[in-house]
Amino acid sequence: MLVVKKFGGTSVANKERIFNVARRCIEDYQKGNDVIIVLSAMGDTTDALLEKARDINPNASKRELDMLLTTGEQVSVSLMAMALHSLNVPAISLNAFQVQMHTTSRNGNARFKRIDSDRIRHELENRKIVIVTGFQGVNKYDDYTTLGRGGSDTTAVALAAALHADRCEIFTDVEGVFTADPRVVKNARKIEEITYDEMLELATSGARVLHNRSVEMAKKYGVELVVRSSMNTEEGTVVKEVVKVEKMLITGVAADKNTARVSVIGVEDRPGIAFKIFNTLAKNNINVDIILQSVGRGGTKDISFTVSEDDLDDTLRLMEENKEALTIKEIAHNENVAKISIVGAGMLSNPGVAATMFEALCNSNINISMISTSEIRITVLIDEKDADKALVAVHDGFGLED
Repeated sequence: MLVVKKFGGTSVANKERIFNVARRCIEDYQKGNDVIIVLSAMGDTTDALLEKARDINPNASKRELDMLLTTGEQVSVSLMAMALHSLNVPAISLNAFQVQMHTTSRNGNARFKRIDSDRIRHELENRKIVIVTGFQGVNKYDDYTTLGRGGSDTTAVALAAALHADRCEIFTDVEGVFTADPRVVKNARKIEEITYDEMLELATSGARVLHNRSVEMAKKYGVELVVRSSMNTEEGTVVKEVVKVEKMLITGVAADKNTARVSVIGVEDRPGIAFKIFNTLAKNNINVDIILQSVGRGGTKDISFTVSEDDLDDTLRLMEENKEALTIKEIAHNENVAKISIVGAGMLSNPGVAATMFEALCNSNINISMISTSEIRITVLIDEKDADKALVAVHDGFGLED
């Protein structure tokens, strides 16, 4: 049996936790299983490295940032190998170049193309625990790339898919997937099972338990995920195609403060303009979520949309550089916004879900500026200062408490 286990930064933040992870992995190894461990950087290492970079050069290139940030995971995996060796268990640490985890060339937000599994298979055949750096890959120029925040989840799923693992476990600092962030909503309830589609919507909407691309990949390749705590042995949440439990009206609520609203004002009200705006963004790998277009007046219209705060500078630059071609008279933006989303397959057959959400926000005196919907998700844009209050209000409004 092949098991892939991913541990986040808090799980390997210090010596005690590194040995805790090592012992947990040895339990599987001693049962005769092959074990692959995927690690993030220790604790707040990534943030500390970014701070060092900003101190040296606030406008550092993304290539050099990736070169810097990949060192964090290399520290984690080498220390883990040392810990396992000290416990008399054979292990080897490998980085993305040694494994050859091929990605696209977009620094800071690369995507996997393929994984050469020969080296890992060879080490597993020699009964070693293999420890792999998460969050990183190598592009066609043999440069390091990173996969974006939370990318170690995607590394684990990619390895599980490439090696046809029997189990992929994502260990974190919470006991599974909850109906809302338990650090904000104290009465949030742990979910036993959740579908890929629901988990993907929650992850995309700001739930910080799983990287959204890891869920996409797990669904594509049929990798069953288990999200559980590295601090205890409690059963976690299973993420899979079909769940046995009865469908809840709403599965969970999520908040995303890493968002910004951009408005292009006074564009010509004619066919093709919206396409040109969003095609410009798409060609530069910028994802857009909520879109709102005003009713045309005087031959012009306004279009507002949301992007990740990480993409805001690039978005504003692109709009400014193409201002004339896109017939934009004025560009405005607001970083002090947040998205609140409800997710659940149950809303497909239940009218009035949106009304319940809006009522909960109204009762808490929270204003909505934009709305977006899909078959199993409703997202609203609100002031960032109201995000935590809105999360609690909507969670309680649907009776999701434990």
